[in-house]
Amino acid sequence: MSGGTAQGIVIIAVMAAATLLTRFLPFILFPAGKKTPKYISFLGTTLPYATIGLLVVYCLKGVNFISWPHALPEIISVAAIVLLHVWKGNSLLSIGAGTVIYMVLIQGVFG
Repeated sequence: MSGGTAQGIVIIAVMAAATLLTRFLPFILFPAGKKTPKYISFLGTTLPYATIGLLVVYCLKGVNFISWPHALPEIISVAAIVLLHVWKGNSLLSIGAGTVIYMVLIQGVFG
């Protein structure tokens, strides 16, 4: 076995172990009969919203309102995402459709 093959096997084994650890660790730390700590419940309710807020800031941080197209693709896409989410309540649909709308706008309409 060459050095590259052995290194590849080790990398795959470490990745598999890390994946298994992240999957099993919550069940080990918080078994079914034990009450979940309050701070974990708090994190479970607040982190999804904080993550979405962080993603919105990250995605819109480089938007240029000064020059053409004056952030129109971003504004239209965000509006579509919000409207779809209010209407259907499906995050996957909202984000997926918003992404498609944005790509069509920047490549076809404003590109």
